[in-house]
Amino acid sequence: MSMLQEFKDFAVKGNVMDLAVGVIIGAAFGKIVDSIVQDLIMPVIGRITGGLDFSNYFFALKEVPPNVPLVLVEVKKAGIPVFAYGNFITIVLNFAILAFIIFMMVKWINRLRKEAPPPAPAEPPEDVKLLREIRDSLKR
Repeated sequence: MSMLQEFKDFAVKGNVMDLAVGVIIGAAFGKIVDSIVQDLIMPVIGRITGGLDFSNYFFALKEVPPNVPLVLVEVKKAGIPVFAYGNFITIVLNFAILAFIIFMMVKWINRLRKEAPPPAPAEPPEDVKLLREIRDSLKR
């Protein structure tokens, strides 16, 4: 079997296509969760904590010139290395929310699988029916 044929067989298997769809949907879902955290949750947390903006929590690893504002974006733009722990806190919060949502989805799907009625037994093929009739007639 040629390598091209093997690759084609691999690529068109259902699992590979399911994985590709999952990755694409996961990326889009990650952006939604990122927006929820940055646009909805973090402003509320900042408001509760007295206007703190976690995205601007950082330590400059080099002295910041006086003409550069102490905002993470501006400090990075000036080429100063930073230890941006506030951004890390935001990303960890993104992960926790995403993990919780995925957990709830898997839990819901598992519950649906348990509640689904078992499939009805398949009708045996005609040759099996015929063989059973022959067996039953020979027993008589």
